[in-house]
Amino acid sequence: MKFGANTFIWTEAFGPEHFPILPRLKEAGFDGIEVAMLAPADVPATAIRRELAKYGFKCTCCSAFGPGLNLASEDAAVRAKAMTHVRDSLKAAADMGASQVAGPLYTPVGYFTGTRRTRDEWNRVVDCWHELRADVKQTGVRVAIEPLNRFETYFLNIASDAAALCEAIGDPNVGILLDTFHCNIEEKSIGPALKAAGRHLMHIHSCENDRGIPGTGNVNWKEFFHTLAEIGYDGWLTIESFGFSLGAISAAAAIWRDLAPTPESIAVEGIAFLRNNVESVMGKSRAESIQ
Repeated sequence: MKFGANTFIWTEAFGPEHFPILPRLKEAGFDGIEVAMLAPADVPATAIRRELAKYGFKCTCCSAFGPGLNLASEDAAVRAKAMTHVRDSLKAAADMGASQVAGPLYTPVGYFTGTRRTRDEWNRVVDCWHELRADVKQTGVRVAIEPLNRFETYFLNIASDAAALCEAIGDPNVGILLDTFHCNIEEKSIGPALKAAGRHLMHIHSCENDRGIPGTGNVNWKEFFHTLAEIGYDGWLTIESFGFSLGAISAAAAIWRDLAPTPESIAVEGIAFLRNNVESVMGKSRAESIQ
């Protein structure tokens, strides 16, 4: 298992001015970071790669669509702009040495049509990802598509629909990111959600129900860790939250109060909780399965 922290905890745009964060994360026991990229063409990928290497850090990336970027749009020009954003994200991730790009890469976060997803919208997203498979292969960077809760998107909310989307795309390098924050809203139970993702599960955001410190809320962590052991998941557990006063990004994530003593404490205290459970709950479950 690898433990990561998403850079949205500190900033909207991670760069050299934020490199002092890295030794603190190393000391806390993280294996790497997840670099958030809202403007991937502007990310100082080479500088980040060099700095991460100093600490032996691995990294993943996340990205999302803002206004005017929509793979489900009827407008071919809008779809083309969204695909350019994906290609820029893949290139930046490759230049950074990242293994994958994750996020809700289908429609803009916070965008709604007033109706449920249509078959035409679904087919347009699938067609775009069919076209993007060549870019995924060329860069060697995997993609993990993330379902969000109903208050952030109408297009993809649950793990079973994400699995159906991956089946339709038909590329083993395009899978699923599940976020326990969103699952806590949309899924009946976290265990079946993880199993519904099945072989497509690539990445996990291990977040509390209020985006605060993992282990301090009502996410069913016992079921979560037992299910991870059962399905043999051994990828990233990344803590994603958002700074409390980052302007537009905090507003987009509906962060209206301090969720912890400091944003960084969400990561530092959270990893202690996650690591203890991986070692105790998952270790015990795997030992019992061997006996």
